[in-house]
Amino acid sequence: MKQDYYLALLHYPVYNRRREVAVTSVANMDIHDIARIAMTYGIRRFYIITPVEAQQVLVRKILDHWRMGFGAQFNPLRKEAFETVNLAKSLEEGLEEMAALSGRMPKIVITGAALSGALVSCAVLKERMNQEKDPYLFLFGTGWGLTDEVIARGDYRLAPIQGAADYNHLAVRSAVAIVMDRLLGQG
Repeated sequence: MKQDYYLALLHYPVYNRRREVAVTSVANMDIHDIARIAMTYGIRRFYIITPVEAQQVLVRKILDHWRMGFGAQFNPLRKEAFETVNLAKSLEEGLEEMAALSGRMPKIVITGAALSGALVSCAVLKERMNQEKDPYLFLFGTGWGLTDEVIARGDYRLAPIQGAADYNHLAVRSAVAIVMDRLLGQG
């Protein structure tokens, strides 16, 4: 059996720049790029998580265009990638769906540019993933990062991506690509 891996992009609860709990807007380019990343690395489902009804309507419209509308005919590869995308109103709803698909709750891997404390490297986590064969959720936040309550739910906290410079504010879709390659890539 192929191992179950899930990705989620959480739009609530996250922090804003003043470290207040906030909800962020869904970005069309995140849906496109992360769906393609998910497909490339064998992710079973990519969840966009937002409680905002207007954002859910927007996501459904985008998904319908690429799954059934003109976009599906125009770009069959994009259609295939969009088949991995799911929409959830909350992290709990997404986790329940993942558990139903996998037969058990996935282990949650927390990501973030400002994580500190007890962290695990990609190399160590990759080794554990290969040994454990459990389902995993790779949880990415928007805005200024996941809230402390969400971070506390994690089974693992992944060490932040460190580049060659002190600048550390990647676009989330770039961070997803780097993390997925480090954890699931063949190189």
